[in-house]
Amino acid sequence: MTGAGEDQKETGRVEAFSDGVFAIAITLLILDVKVPKPDEAAAAGGLIAALSRQWPMYLAYLTSFATILVMWVNHHKMFGHIHRTTDPFLFLNGLLLLFVTFVPFPTALVAEHLRLPHARVAAAVYAATYVAIAIAFNLLWGYAAKGHRLLSAHAKAAEVSAITRQYRTGPALYLAALGLAFFSAEASFGLCLLLAIYWSLTGSLPRLFGDPASRM
Repeated sequence: MTGAGEDQKETGRVEAFSDGVFAIAITLLILDVKVPKPDEAAAAGGLIAALSRQWPMYLAYLTSFATILVMWVNHHKMFGHIHRTTDPFLFLNGLLLLFVTFVPFPTALVAEHLRLPHARVAAAVYAATYVAIAIAFNLLWGYAAKGHRLLSAHAKAAEVSAITRQYRTGPALYLAALGLAFFSAEASFGLCLLLAIYWSLTGSLPRLFGDPASRM
């Protein structure tokens, strides 16, 4: 009982720290949505016109907000199976959070350049960020699940293997978006947007990235 209690407390601290990082990253997204100045509104032909010109930022904000939200839900459910921690696990979790906190940068980048000649580069950076995050998720889960190293004693081998296979879907999908970026920025960003909306609205995250908690 004492050991189980210590495990629960230890993983609870990791998840609480991670929740704070996710919250900061998702909050920073809104800082790039600017209020048009009066002279900018006048030059654009009115406030409505000035606001409408910022549509790439609204789309980028929506996409990144939804994607970070999905990642946070996934991270939370992952810890439904993980009951212990080690130093390497903590550093892998930190690697994941490193990429999560980076998301506001490519979000602003793609919003600023989506209609410009360098749009494909911006879209590639945006998609590559999510490739890195998806890989980090796989590394984190893979380390915890290998030999049931950090998992609950109740986790079944067949379930763990199924989750591991499902996690591999994430990198493949975002690699597809990255590949599209070299041909069409709009198609690449559109795929990221569709994935974010689909997972957010349908709750299909467990089938694509794996839902450890649903198999407890």
